[in-house]
Amino acid sequence: MKRIVITGMGMVTPLGLNVEDTWAAVKAGKPKVGPITRFDTTGLDTWIGAEIKDWDPSPWIGHKEARRTDRFAQYAIAATMEALAQANYEITAENTWETGVLIGAGFGGAESMQEGVETLFKQGPKKVKPLNFPMVISNMGSAQVAIRLGIKGINYSINAACATSAVTIGESAEIIRRGDAEVMIAGGSEAGFAQFSFAGLNAMRALTTRNDDPLRASRPFDKTRDGFVPAEGAAVVVLETLEHAKARGATILGELLGYAQTCDAVHVSAPDPEGHAVAYAMRRALEKANLTVQDIDYINAHGTSTPLNDAQETKVIKMVFGEQAYNVPISSTKSVTGHAMSSSGSFEAIFSLLAIRDSLIPPTINYEVPDPDCDLDYVPNEARPASLTHVMSNSFGFGGQNAVLVLKKYTEDGAE
Repeated sequence: MKRIVITGMGMVTPLGLNVEDTWAAVKAGKPKVGPITRFDTTGLDTWIGAEIKDWDPSPWIGHKEARRTDRFAQYAIAATMEALAQANYEITAENTWETGVLIGAGFGGAESMQEGVETLFKQGPKKVKPLNFPMVISNMGSAQVAIRLGIKGINYSINAACATSAVTIGESAEIIRRGDAEVMIAGGSEAGFAQFSFAGLNAMRALTTRNDDPLRASRPFDKTRDGFVPAEGAAVVVLETLEHAKARGATILGELLGYAQTCDAVHVSAPDPEGHAVAYAMRRALEKANLTVQDIDYINAHGTSTPLNDAQETKVIKMVFGEQAYNVPISSTKSVTGHAMSSSGSFEAIFSLLAIRDSLIPPTINYEVPDPDCDLDYVPNEARPASLTHVMSNSFGFGGQNAVLVLKKYTEDGAE
C-alpha cells in the first residue's frame, strides 16, 4: 500500500493556541481547568471545564466573518492554518482539486444552537438570525476551512462521537490511497460549551462533579475517578503519500501505519463489558500495520476518567496484549487536556507523534489511588524518557464507536 505520512500539525486548545504550547503543558502535566465562564451553570452538577479563554478569531478570519461563524469552525480554521504552515503547503489553482478536507465534529455549533433556540422561544421565529442554521450544522468545520482557503477537493464531515477525529485521520488516509486526493487536511473541532449539552452529560453522569478541585478532577485510571472534565478545541493534521511529500520537499513528521474502526453494537453510552469490538479494532490496526504487540512502545489511551471506560480499556489491552500489557507504558493525556470529545482523537494522534519526536512519554497526572481493575503501567504523574518507534492511539465514543491508530517514527526505508 501507499505509505501515508504526516507533514503538518495544528492545534487550538485550552492549553495553548498552537501545537508547541499545548504540548509543553501536556509534558509538564499542567492542566487549565476552572469554573465555566461562558454560560450560567446554575442548577448543573458540573460547573468546571477546560475552556479556551479570551478567544479572538479575528487574526484568522476577521471580526465580520467571526460573527457569522460558530466557535467550532473558527477553531478548525485556526488549527488548519498552523498545520498548513508547518507542512509548507499552499493552496493553488494547480492543487486545489487534489486537496481535501475532512474535519469532524460532535456537537457542531452548540453555542449557536443554544442561542437560536433561546431566541426562538423568547422573541419568536422572526428574530432568529439568517445564518444561525448553517452555523450549527457539523460539516461547517470542513466547509469553512475550504471556503476560507479555496479548497475545491473532497469535503465533508464525520461524526463518530468521541472517536470522530481518529476516524477522520484514518479515513483521510484511505481517501488518499484510493486516489481521490493527494493531500488531506484531517482532524476534529469541538466547542460544546452550552447549557443543554452540559445538562445532558450531567444527566448521564458522564462528567466529574469534583468542582472544588478542578486541576485534580481529571484522574484517569485512579480509583477515585468520577467522570470526565469537559474540554474544547481543534486539532488538525496534513496527510499525504510519502512520494508526494518527498517530491515537494516536505519535512515528514511521522507515518500512519495502521487504522481500524468498529462498533460495539451494544449500548448508546456504556462500553461493551466484553470488549470484543475494541479488541478487534486494536488487533486489526496492528495487522494492517504489519506489527505485533511486542512492537508497540507506548499506548496513548482513550482514558476518559470515567469508572466504566478506564476499567474496560484496561481489560481490553490485557485481552489483546496478554502478558505484554504489563510491559507497555500507557498514559492518558486527557488527565491534562480534559476530554475534548470529537477532537480528542486528533489531539492524541498529535501527542503520539510528538512523544515519538521528543522520546518522551507524557504522564497520566492525578494518579494517586491504585484501582485493582486498572493495574497496568499508566506513567503516573511524571513524563518518562523513552525511545519510541511505534505508538498506538485509542479512541472510543458514544454509540460504541471505536477507532485505533498506529503511528510510526519516520525512516526513509520504512525500517524500524
